[in-house]
Amino acid sequence: MTAFKSDFLNILQERGFIHQCSDFEGLDALAAKGEATAYVGYDCTARSLHIGNYLTMMMLHWLQESGNKPITLMGGGTTMVGDPSGKDETRAMRTVAEIEDNKASIRGVFAKVLRYGEGKSDAIMLDNAEWLTKLNWIEMLRDVGRHFSVNRMLTMDSVRLRLEREQEMSFIEFNYMVCQAYDFVELAKRTGCKLQMGGSDQWGNIIMGVDLGRRMGTHQLFALTTPLLTTASGAKMGKTAQGAVWLNADQFSPYDFWQYWRNTEDADVGKFLKLFTTLPIAEITKLEALGGSEINEAKKVLATEATALLHGRDAANEAAETARRTFEEGALAESLPTVEIPRGELDAGLGVLTAFVKAGLVASNGEARRQIKGGGLRVNDASVTDEKMALSAANLTPEGVIKLSFGKKKHILIKPA
Repeated sequence: MTAFKSDFLNILQERGFIHQCSDFEGLDALAAKGEATAYVGYDCTARSLHIGNYLTMMMLHWLQESGNKPITLMGGGTTMVGDPSGKDETRAMRTVAEIEDNKASIRGVFAKVLRYGEGKSDAIMLDNAEWLTKLNWIEMLRDVGRHFSVNRMLTMDSVRLRLEREQEMSFIEFNYMVCQAYDFVELAKRTGCKLQMGGSDQWGNIIMGVDLGRRMGTHQLFALTTPLLTTASGAKMGKTAQGAVWLNADQFSPYDFWQYWRNTEDADVGKFLKLFTTLPIAEITKLEALGGSEINEAKKVLATEATALLHGRDAANEAAETARRTFEEGALAESLPTVEIPRGELDAGLGVLTAFVKAGLVASNGEARRQIKGGGLRVNDASVTDEKMALSAANLTPEGVIKLSFGKKKHILIKPA
């Protein structure tokens, strides 16, 4: 393991964040002096960021903790184009109103892990719509486009992999890397930014920005990427039966977030403690060494610390207590995630298959039938054996809810409204 001069790169290396870097020595020297102003770009394709974005947010967190300045760049402009990376078809075109709505919904999450302000290492937030939407097409072609080689662009993963699979790529998508590279140059001029960070799938696009900066006369620019997240079993991280692991509490509750980490595979506990918590490495090493059933205690620490960082200590402790009461005491914890349904539906008799779909515990009636045959679904802790069962007011607990369970760890309360 290389020993760096800067706290920033030492921390990232120790915690497993580093995949590729364009110039370790040069970046190390900058970071050691507190001069490694860096940015990560976040497109506004949904109302919330997801767990993959959380990884780069943590890179910005450690950048700031080591005395350097982070920039969060909102992709108000690039979202209009659409990043083709990892996609087999063109992303749905979003209206300006949709992008603005998503942007407003996303903004608040960054303050959970970054400190914004006017100080030397305080974070700032910018939006690339500020410059991309004002560009003159002919000037852009002459001043920026002439620096790009189409031959080289065709070798980039975001383009090459699409073409190898014989999937059509639109001209607008082909320009995404030009926009992203220009962002880097613009930030270099406006803020003195010297580093762009991102997932390993962004390496080609980031390097394009480093090269464009050299051709357009900026100071030296640097690229740093983190590995794409996978679990020990090789699965892509950040997906559940209900969909993506969102960072906004209104789309993925603190309790669900806590449970997501609690269900981590044994072999991933140490890795995720390093990446998604701020616990000291010495403490993580002790937790990582736990074996047998004790590893479950390490998973609870992971769940609580990761949730506390994003949603606050109170929400994390409440989620941990809800889980303890639900699983260890078998009690009905009223702070379990709740889905409201019209009382009329319950009065008319709510089909059990429909109920589990509405609760988001299964994706379809067919999946619910399969789970019932396997004994995987329960209502108020009693196994469902009849797929034609109808829920009514008679199923309400004294607390006025119906508890639906999928397996041992997924529970939702249905509450008539």
